[in-house]
Amino acid sequence: MNSTAQTPAPTRSQRRRDRSPEHAATSRFIPHVQGLRAIAVLFVVLYHFWPARLSGGYVGVDIFFVISGFLITAHLARELTSTGTVKLGQFWARRARRLLPASLLVLLFCAIVAAVPFLTPTSALPAEVKEIIASTFYVENWYLAFNSADYLAQAGDPTTVQHYWSLSLEEQFYVLWPLIMLLAAWVAVKWFRGDRLRAAAIAIGLVSVASFVFCVVYTITDPAPAYFVTMGRMWQFGVGAVIALVPMLRVRNAVVSFVLGWAGIIALLYTAFRFDGQTPFPGYAALLPTLGAAAIIAASNTDRWWYPTRLLSIPPMRFTGDISYSLYLWHWPLIIIAPSVPFWGLTIYHRVALLVICFVLAWLTKRFVEDPARTWKPLTTRPPKVTLWAALAAMILVGAVAAGGWAINAPAYQQGVQAIEDVRENPPACFGAASVLDESCAGTELDTILPAPGFAGVDRPSDEQCFIQLNDSRAKSCEFGSDDPDAPQVALIGDSHAFQLLSTFQGIAEREGWHLTTYFKGACPWNATPLATGGSFGAACSDWRAGVDAQLADRDFDVVFTSAISNTPYSSAGFESAHEAAVAGYQKAWSTMTDRGIPVITVVDNPVFETDPNKCLRTRDQAECSGARADVLLEDDPLRDAAEGAEDVTLLDFTDVFCDEDTCKTVIGGANVYRDQDHLTVTFVDTLAPQYTQAMKDAMAAAG
Repeated sequence: MNSTAQTPAPTRSQRRRDRSPEHAATSRFIPHVQGLRAIAVLFVVLYHFWPARLSGGYVGVDIFFVISGFLITAHLARELTSTGTVKLGQFWARRARRLLPASLLVLLFCAIVAAVPFLTPTSALPAEVKEIIASTFYVENWYLAFNSADYLAQAGDPTTVQHYWSLSLEEQFYVLWPLIMLLAAWVAVKWFRGDRLRAAAIAIGLVSVASFVFCVVYTITDPAPAYFVTMGRMWQFGVGAVIALVPMLRVRNAVVSFVLGWAGIIALLYTAFRFDGQTPFPGYAALLPTLGAAAIIAASNTDRWWYPTRLLSIPPMRFTGDISYSLYLWHWPLIIIAPSVPFWGLTIYHRVALLVICFVLAWLTKRFVEDPARTWKPLTTRPPKVTLWAALAAMILVGAVAAGGWAINAPAYQQGVQAIEDVRENPPACFGAASVLDESCAGTELDTILPAPGFAGVDRPSDEQCFIQLNDSRAKSCEFGSDDPDAPQVALIGDSHAFQLLSTFQGIAEREGWHLTTYFKGACPWNATPLATGGSFGAACSDWRAGVDAQLADRDFDVVFTSAISNTPYSSAGFESAHEAAVAGYQKAWSTMTDRGIPVITVVDNPVFETDPNKCLRTRDQAECSGARADVLLEDDPLRDAAEGAEDVTLLDFTDVFCDEDTCKTVIGGANVYRDQDHLTVTFVDTLAPQYTQAMKDAMAAAG
């Protein structure tokens, strides 16, 4: 009989060392920091509910970064001091139990909602699935960075999980930070026989300085990904970490603490109300909310009730801070989904009710998911690897549910895309604008809505490489149509409301044998007046215009077509109003062409809705989804005033196609007009092709 050596059963003390307790070192609960969490989450939530009222509320995320840097570093420092090391497995297992249950619950909810066409447009499903999977594995910030998403832009269709970018970044911080501290401590002991915490503080300081420099430079050169990338945000964690590692920064003096705390609160309120989507962020601008949050944390004196530390510790603030994580998780998906729910609108009452629902869900999640999972004995009494493997299994499950939703709906998605192609190639009679402009179509009504509300979002020009965004100032041109040197030369110039015409103009150029040249930049119309938007974005717009004008000067066009959104903010310097400045700017830009005998054609802007009409059309009758003319149409369009009376400038005005005396429609002659709140579907723009074509032919004929 073979004998084998038996391993002695582990002692109680050995089991205690191997398992993953909730706290490896004594916790230090700081009430006013919990109140600061409340400020952070309220900023973000109120910004998402009412962006115009709290235009800089997005800085709440920056506050969270500082808090995390402070608390996690303080915890790691205590463990490093008491044990000489950091048990990475235990640390990561605690983070997993603390964060993943609630996070994966919300992601599972979003995955199920995404698979239900009644709640999510099928055209949005590919983006939803990709971002749910990216969020599940905590790389959502990099996904958005690589796709150049603009978090601060209000247009477009963000997914239900876009807010997970900050959670992804925090998880990456939880992986990197203990490694940095351990490496610094090892170097100090190995070669310098120095203090571990001092070495960690120096290492974190160096990382933070490098991160801040990177953040500033990258925000200037490429602001969209700069908002999301990990290296550009590490310095904000580092600011909180330095407070944790340098005891003298935690101020106990009553007067200094009072002044420091209130200065921090004032700084945060200033950023919340004065910053907006045009603020170059993060960059230098992120210093103010970051240092404001740090000042509040550092203000440690609690002697008097009127001190910020005491006011932030009152029960309502503590309660909101307690549920802040779940509140952050739930609020954004509900905001995105709510407009698609039948009988739910966007009135102030609906928004307040939804806000209350968010608080209730957050409390329930905290009470029945967060807290139990953190102390669940099947995990806490076992080695950390059990928690980590369980977490990975749960993440794979959520990813599989999201992928399954795509598999179920993929055939419907393909059918929807094919339907768009079919209606573009063979539109019904009296379809779209023809139902209004063609006298023979009077009284004709079509019951269909094409493209279907669930697919309008993908009905857009495909040549996005021709569209310059954000701080990119390249005067990039794209060429389409005939290559015949004698072909009439047409230019299409402007912002996204010019870009929405691209596919239609490509078709016109192909049919007529014309050559089409395009110049597009987001939020930057072809106008000589500077934008009211300052900073790098305004400078990039001015540089782009200069580059376009230089290229136009070297080209002989037969006609130039331009379009722009009507509510672009222009600088009023030198004029009585921004409107007059805009009018003068258009006329000056156009004169560079008309002075050479090249005609210019422009078009009055289409109505702009507060939210994507397709969310309404999916659940309501089209008559209920119209907008009041006074609310969605800017009657005082500077393009109209600039064109009237200008020589060699033709003005097209399709306002009567979009609107009657009181309302503006979202479906016209069976054609779905909008792909989002202000951009037209290619399908609808195609129905205006005869008018665009004739206007250009007439302008070229008049120019001789």
